[in-house]
Amino acid sequence: MKFTGTAHKYGRDVDTDVIIPARHLNTSDPAELARHCMEDLDAGFVGKVEPGDILVADENFGCGSSREHAPIAIKASGVSVVIAKSFARIFYRNAINTGLPIMEAPEAVDGINDGDRVVVDADNGAIVNETTGATYQAQPFPPFVKDIIEKGGLIESVKDKARGN
Repeated sequence: MKFTGTAHKYGRDVDTDVIIPARHLNTSDPAELARHCMEDLDAGFVGKVEPGDILVADENFGCGSSREHAPIAIKASGVSVVIAKSFARIFYRNAINTGLPIMEAPEAVDGINDGDRVVVDADNGAIVNETTGATYQAQPFPPFVKDIIEKGGLIESVKDKARGN
């Protein structure tokens, strides 16, 4: 899996309440959630994110309420992968379950600025900041996680296995 996009960088402790505010949790429609992604932290986020872009954040990304709406909103907004120094545990699992690729790479976070062009090769964990030429290493996904993400999430992965694939 390879992802290329512009970095949108945020700080530490970005919680699920700013990723998708509670007032929008009355729907599970990905397109509707995407329209409100990050609006309480960055009102212009949905207007500037392009399909394939990359969200970069400091420590403890996705802390707060346990809501699968948060990774769904991020994925539906067009973000291809999230790179952070660390993730809240429940967000980490919700992201994988919904098919949103996430990678922990503290050095990459420190070396990527908002607006930089970034390439991520999730198969080998390589992260390249094309703007600066710097290369960083993250842990590649284990095969079972890669399978879940490639199939669009845990439910689709289980359905595929049930069909014998």
